[in-house]
Amino acid sequence: MMERYPDIEIYLASVSLDALNEWLKSALIAPPLSPAGKGQWKTRGQYQGDCVPVLLVDKAADGFASLWFDSNHTPWMTDQECAQQAAEALQIEVRCSLGGWHPGDDPDRFWQVLPGGKEGPIEWPDSGR
Repeated sequence: MMERYPDIEIYLASVSLDALNEWLKSALIAPPLSPAGKGQWKTRGQYQGDCVPVLLVDKAADGFASLWFDSNHTPWMTDQECAQQAAEALQIEVRCSLGGWHPGDDPDRFWQVLPGGKEGPIEWPDSGR
């Protein structure tokens, strides 16, 4: 059986806040994201009665926004499950880690999910920006 991740983080290619808010509302009964500092937005959704803090950080990595669910009480067991649902719902490219990170793992290996179901591992080196 697959182990549930302690939190979920995915990286979104350009996405509109309106589209993202609609998806968060349907997935987590979350109110719209509200500004929480420079390039950051927050909201709190819920899933099966548990609170799910959500943080969006614009331009977190090479033009991708980071979307972080700070809870293990989400509709998704893994980052990859979340990325698959987000790519379809938002019709954008989504990236995530390949799995739980362990010392010695290649930090530049990520999973890419495209609308339409195409997905696979990619090299995504940190440009340092």
